[in-house]
Amino acid sequence: MALREKVFVLSSKLTEVPSDLTGNIEFISGNPDKVLEIIQSQGFSNLYIDGGMVIQSFLASDLIDELIITRIPILLGSGIPLFGELIEPLKFTHKNTEVYDNSLVKSHYVRTR
Repeated sequence: MALREKVFVLSSKLTEVPSDLTGNIEFISGNPDKVLEIIQSQGFSNLYIDGGMVIQSFLASDLIDELIITRIPILLGSGIPLFGELIEPLKFTHKNTEVYDNSLVKSHYVRTR
């Protein structure tokens, strides 16, 4: 089976796909369960979720199976927090950590259910 790549964009502001990317990008909206239903109906099962508010909504719906967090040693001082309020704690188990260029630290965690 050939690997298919597609980008699903969850945005309330963007509505137009650049002409050179038509067919590779699809705008969708809805709550995380609805978004997952749409994506899975097209045969996709492994998703990369990105963006502060999107990550928070998928975490709040307990739809994240793995976390890969890369830390860069630059303090911005503002922005959208990666993790928002949760009804109850979500437990993850550390899988591994890698350091790149003696600077970037990438940690991989798997959801413990």
